[in-house]
Amino acid sequence: MASTMQKTYTALVASGEITADDAQQELLAELEAIREYLSVERPRGLLGIFAKGPDVPKGMYLWGGVGRGKSMLMDMFVDAVDAPRRRVHFHAFMQEIHAAIHEARKQGVEDALKPVADKIIAEVRLLAFDEMQISDITDAMIVGRLFEQLFAAGVVVVTTSNRKPDDLYKDGLNRQLFLPFIELLKDRMLIHHLHSPTDYRQDKLSGSTVYFSPADEAARTAIDTLWRDLIGDGDIGKLTLRVKGRDVVLPAFQNGVARVDFWQLCGKPLGAADYLAVADTVRVLILENVPRLSRSNYNEAKRFVTLIDALYEGKVRLIVSAADVPDRLYLEGGGNFEFERTASRLIEMQSQGWGQNPTR
Repeated sequence: MASTMQKTYTALVASGEITADDAQQELLAELEAIREYLSVERPRGLLGIFAKGPDVPKGMYLWGGVGRGKSMLMDMFVDAVDAPRRRVHFHAFMQEIHAAIHEARKQGVEDALKPVADKIIAEVRLLAFDEMQISDITDAMIVGRLFEQLFAAGVVVVTTSNRKPDDLYKDGLNRQLFLPFIELLKDRMLIHHLHSPTDYRQDKLSGSTVYFSPADEAARTAIDTLWRDLIGDGDIGKLTLRVKGRDVVLPAFQNGVARVDFWQLCGKPLGAADYLAVADTVRVLILENVPRLSRSNYNEAKRFVTLIDALYEGKVRLIVSAADVPDRLYLEGGGNFEFERTASRLIEMQSQGWGQNPTR
């Protein structure tokens, strides 16, 4: 008899919602084993943690290229689990952790992380994270201790990532202090590379216009259609990235896709580190209402150049509405030479298949 995960996957294929993929199907048995464990109610001990034993399964760390179906598989799994659970984007989760630690410190708690971990342990048996990525040193210093407590209490963790564990927090400050966390992940989670040859998110954009000018109502209507197609039926939330003590806010975010106005990213005093954090987190960026650029808005133009460089190097798919075509966005003022490269990149990023097979 087919397992719950296999039945659900087969039904989605039969309905045409997804395409059968051998690499995805290879993971169904292991996800089913975790689901079956979580389906059995476990008694809590005196300290409120779940009874543990040799039968506690490892979680899963699912990594791979963009658009391979990692989030789809995880959502399918989470929906099938009949146990206290939470599915959350990793960056949003870490923002909550920082805020909770801050509140605990205000209460004079000696170890401010412990009550935060205890609250999570009391509420869920499964934590499902989308897009695990560590780019901030404060996150790097917290996650090890937090996950140790979660694992010790029998909480199962399933996560997706664009990076293999060994590449988390790569080149980060004091990275040697972070390495034990990588070993913890390897010990307590099944590490799977989803090596599907197909980029399904690229397929959704295949043949679609991704650069719209002018930025009028017709452009917005077309972008609305792309946005709905890319994010599906999920809840749209705000994503806050913490970068060197600053908050970079993406007001609309779901399933690796962000939608933001030009002035929200380029009208604020942000720099290369901020835009690199965006490129590390977002797989498709919709950037709307790019104006004509000149000496009158030179600072915004410089930030736009830096943003496009970060997105280009990160192989982030870009959907744009702008006042004019790339070659006519910046016609006068200092920095015209640098903008020629930006215009060239904007044109290249419109090409079909651009951004496939990213190196990271």
